[in-house]
Amino acid sequence: MKPNNLSIKERLKILVESLDGEENINETLSECNNAEEMLDILLEFSSNLELDLTKDDMKRNPPIRDWIWWKNKEALVNLGDNNLRYQGDSSGKTRWDPWTIRLFKFLKIWR
Repeated sequence: MKPNNLSIKERLKILVESLDGEENINETLSECNNAEEMLDILLEFSSNLELDLTKDDMKRNPPIRDWIWWKNKEALVNLGDNNLRYQGDSSGKTRWDPWTIRLFKFLKIWR
């Protein structure tokens, strides 16, 4: 089966597994100034693997999405609007356990 016939999630898994042990690429990624530079490198690497991924695929799906947030120093969580969640998660479901929610309510950062 050709990699581009796989789901985006499966192709991203192949990309991440292929990065393991690639010292040059990992070092280059760590030296990037921002997420766009990282995406350019990852896009080229995925192209070499013939994974047919786009920047948008990487921006919207973990783990690349999370790496980008971290590189941009964006918060992984939104506190506010009565809905704690990961920034890219559009669902209204929270990932916080009841104890944490009680703590946030006590500290008045959860309404």
